[in-house]
Amino acid sequence: MRSFKQFILVNLGIVLIVTIILCPKCFLTLEGIKGLLPNFIFSFCISSCLSFGGSWIEGYFDGKISWIEAPVKRLSLTAISYIIYSFSVSVILVVIYITSTNPEVTLNNIGWMRVFRYALMATSIALIIITVFIARSWLFEWKNAALEAEKLKSENLASQYQSLKDQLNPHFLFNSLNVLSNLVYESADKSADFIQQLSRIYRYVLDVQQEELVSLEMEIDFAVNYLSLQKIRFEQSLEFHIDEFQSKGWMIPPLSLQLLLENAIKHNVTSETRPLKIWIEIQNEKLIVKNNFQPKMDKETHSGIGLENISKRYDLLSESAPEIIQTEREFIVKLPLLKVSKG
Repeated sequence: MRSFKQFILVNLGIVLIVTIILCPKCFLTLEGIKGLLPNFIFSFCISSCLSFGGSWIEGYFDGKISWIEAPVKRLSLTAISYIIYSFSVSVILVVIYITSTNPEVTLNNIGWMRVFRYALMATSIALIIITVFIARSWLFEWKNAALEAEKLKSENLASQYQSLKDQLNPHFLFNSLNVLSNLVYESADKSADFIQQLSRIYRYVLDVQQEELVSLEMEIDFAVNYLSLQKIRFEQSLEFHIDEFQSKGWMIPPLSLQLLLENAIKHNVTSETRPLKIWIEIQNEKLIVKNNFQPKMDKETHSGIGLENISKRYDLLSESAPEIIQTEREFIVKLPLLKVSKG
């Protein structure tokens, strides 16, 4: 009902505007307005028919040809179809109007040039109407396509990020059990301490598994626990220092520190004569993790999950990227500190 009222009001508005443009003086007197009434009703009938036809043609092609996939074809067929429709309907309505208002006029003596002239004028106005329909249809389809593309992009990014996070849980567990299997043969007491510490750490891993970002404080606390766990294994062969910092609402992808610390321990010599030293500090809104570079001679094969995983997660979450620096004496990774935007 509401759309029908809108249809009537729109066409009344179109006819009123056209009538004012063609005969502004006719609205200055009551007689002039009365004289316009038959033409006004006739023009309203033409406008309504042309508007209805334009809407129907657009609706028909909406299900046949996409503006996104074939814009030229869609525009050409829509315009040609509507011009043919408008001219044909205008001719029919003009003939009906002339013959009904002039009894002496028949199809045999009607002035066809006059009919075609009126029909062409109506068709010209119809082109303005179809332009509105075409613009509306194109904008709606473009908007829907853009929304759908953005939705698919978001779903794809979420899927990629979840896939990257899913790598961490089994990766961490596998490496921890690998360490534990070696530690069992060295000391039963160390193994027991390792298992207790591991249980506390693994609880954190499970808690943050579904998070995109976690607070820097939580990650630092985890790093302390993780390095304390490794101290059970390496004792004096491992040294670490973590700077104090003030909380400023910084966030980072969960378990980023764990991957960096694990890489440092896995790929560097760790012994009493050559202890592995790890520093964690904050500079210029970046979390810096560095260690003395003393690579193992027999390099272990690894899955490449660590640095690649962190880089890919930053790609999905931020325009900032981790910075990796390797010198003869140090290996440094700088992680941008992120903040969650409000609103």
